Amino acid sequence: MDINIALLPGDGIGPEIIAEATKVLDRTAAKFGHRIRYTEALVGAAAIDATGNPYPDTTHCICREADAVLFGAIGDPKYDNNPKAKVRPEQGLLRMRKALGLFANLRPVTVYEPLVDRSPLKADVVRGTDFICVRELTSGIYFGRQGRDRHDTRAYDTCTYTIDEIEQVLRVAFRLAGTRRRHLTVVDKANVLETSRMWRETAQRTVCEYPDVTVDFMFVDNAAMQIIRRPTDFDVIVTENMFGDILTDEASVISGSLGMLSSASIGAKCALFEPVHGSYPQAAGKDIANPMAAVLSAALLLEHLGLGAEGRAVRKAIDRTLAAGVVTEDLTAPGQRSYRTSAVGDFIAAQI
Repeated sequence: MDINIALLPGDGIGPEIIAEATKVLDRTAAKFGHRIRYTEALVGAAAIDATGNPYPDTTHCICREADAVLFGAIGDPKYDNNPKAKVRPEQGLLRMRKALGLFANLRPVTVYEPLVDRSPLKADVVRGTDFICVRELTSGIYFGRQGRDRHDTRAYDTCTYTIDEIEQVLRVAFRLAGTRRRHLTVVDKANVLETSRMWRETAQRTVCEYPDVTVDFMFVDNAAMQIIRRPTDFDVIVTENMFGDILTDEASVISGSLGMLSSASIGAKCALFEPVHGSYPQAAGKDIANPMAAVLSAALLLEHLGLGAEGRAVRKAIDRTLAAGVVTEDLTAPGQRSYRTSAVGDFIAAQI
């Protein structure tokens, strides 16, 4: 199989962790007889510095023509620390999602047995945690009308959803639940917000199309608590854009490190795969960042392309690497040796 991947390293540690993901992809392709062609493109602060645009048209064309997009991270302190900046790296991420129609974000949360004691929660609480959050990605308050009044004393951000936008992400979540433990939790704030009431009503209508899936509903504040108290109770969670953003960052710490969390953003014609961590500029260029989330994102990419055996090979390589204790400093126990980013990538690739 010939695979065309748009490669967007981005900012901070993005280039380093993407280099390790492609190392593992290349080893996997060699083992299974595939050919991968990468086309690199600019995004985020790197793109602003080069073109003035955080998501240039050339990058969009490269992404649109690829079989899949592998993305690193966006963000740079020189923009983050300037509240008056008119152009920001994060604008590139929002534009990319909207332009590519990436309406559903899938974030798996898995606790690996060798890392149970790295979680800030008790081992008997997190052991066996394995759920996916499906977040609506191209609407809601992040894309609504926003501004300030002429006196600059009142600001507003508008949250808007259509039934079509809600239905398309609900169907992704229902189908996903049907391939797992057949349990879907719809998270909203229907006791307060009109958009949430529309989410709940739409989900209640959609339930009848998926009789094999058990559905429950949970207010977002309760969901935030239960994810910490009883994370193993969840199978698939589906929610709107801002709630999903907050809940998935909360859930990410359960695994012991942001460096273990992969994600997929899918649309009708395009799909993008990225680690959930940010650009971590303090670690950029030091060869200390955890590459496993990027490698696991590459596994999701392979599975999305129908290459299940290849994806499983990558996941097994991660399992062997964790069992051997070959991890970066964010996952080391007291007295345990830590490994460089590149050394971890080399070890994972060798396990394929």
